[in-house]
Amino acid sequence: MDLRLYNTLTRNKETFEPIDAGNVRMYVCGPTVYDFAHIGNARPAIVFDVLYRLLRHVYGEKHVTYVRNITDVDDKINARALRDFPDLPLNEAIRNVTEKTADQYRKDVEALGCLPPTIEPRATEFVLPRTDGKSDMVTLIQNLLDKNHAYIATGSEGREVLFDVTSMDSYGALSNRKLEDQQAGARIEAKDHKKNAGDFVLWKESSANEPGWDAVFNGETIHGRPGWHIECSAMSDAYLGKTFDIHGGGLDLIFPHHENEIAQSCCAHGTQKMANYWMHNGYLQVEGKKMSKSVGNFVTIHELLHTDKFGGRKWPGEVLRLAMLMTHYREPIDFSIKRLEEAEAVLKKLWRKVDEGNNAGELNTVINALADDLNSSDAIAKLSSLSGSALAQAFEMLGIKRSKAESDVDVSVIETAIAERLAFFAEKNFAEADRIRDELLSQGIQLKDSKDSETGERVTTWEIKR
Repeated sequence: MDLRLYNTLTRNKETFEPIDAGNVRMYVCGPTVYDFAHIGNARPAIVFDVLYRLLRHVYGEKHVTYVRNITDVDDKINARALRDFPDLPLNEAIRNVTEKTADQYRKDVEALGCLPPTIEPRATEFVLPRTDGKSDMVTLIQNLLDKNHAYIATGSEGREVLFDVTSMDSYGALSNRKLEDQQAGARIEAKDHKKNAGDFVLWKESSANEPGWDAVFNGETIHGRPGWHIECSAMSDAYLGKTFDIHGGGLDLIFPHHENEIAQSCCAHGTQKMANYWMHNGYLQVEGKKMSKSVGNFVTIHELLHTDKFGGRKWPGEVLRLAMLMTHYREPIDFSIKRLEEAEAVLKKLWRKVDEGNNAGELNTVINALADDLNSSDAIAKLSSLSGSALAQAFEMLGIKRSKAESDVDVSVIETAIAERLAFFAEKNFAEADRIRDELLSQGIQLKDSKDSETGERVTTWEIKR
């Protein structure tokens, strides 16, 4: 079976050919664990989990390595670690600060149906040279200095090791940006100590009251911390090698993060490519607006799962996941209450088809849709032609699992009770109809009555009260 993926680097959909079919390798940028993950962070977690499942289906579970990092190197994190744990080594202090948010992220994405990655490295573990010889940030930076791709300069905030973007002829290929078109601005800051406005930080000196690590560059010790981009270059090399198959992340990471990853990795290693296929999921809005705390539409995964902040109720992880997958991963998505309600209605209908037990349809119809650049929206459309175990297998491929509360419900009993209640309504025996409603409610089943738009007859649906 051919697997075709859209490659941001070439701007074409290409047939996927792994470097080694015995070890297909994928790296995806993970969260910065300063705070709980928001719903925008959920999209890449879900998208690349589906790809991970598909790769495991095609090449075998033991033949796919998926690395998703934890970014725990951040100025805010570092400062808080120094403040709260001044007597501990920096890495240990950072671990104390970030352990709760990192653990919550894992729980949140697990509730969304995501498998754990094969390896989940933390950035703090790859700053200084390691005893096991795996790639680290300081050694990579020195390598770039040795090859004249980087230089040390002193600015108003101390010494910095900077990458020289003019030293790489192909810089800008991923984002399709030319160096001469890059002006100083919001994303690129011109400073007197930089050779070029687009030169970016590999290592930044810390002041006397700022936390950092002691690193030696060109024979001089610079107490400081790494730039954002060098982290992923070190961690991907440590577990996937100098060139690997797939690198994924959100569209917002193309520039500068992924562009700078490529520059660092290729120049340090002398390779033409860092990854053969670059994949990026589209942007996410909430109720038609860019997510922002100032707008009031900023919502975390944890809040969606466990509070009534969004739509006045909790939302099951499988509903959140399906709502994401109903749109192709490269398209923008408007995350709304209406969308979640639509996803929930679709799930209820499909779970009933699973319970019917009539094993109709072929799983391959869903697999083939996913093999066409992860076309999850088409795959979901094809679910309606399946039932029984075939549909259950398709759900598994999409990472959609029935919540425990719903799996404990006997659907046939509920449907029978609803039919009896409708019969009581027909007889105008409202007391008995209300009795059935109240009995189901006491069991956590909430009924909703509406009218058929064509016949005007009463229609009753149900949901688990959360």
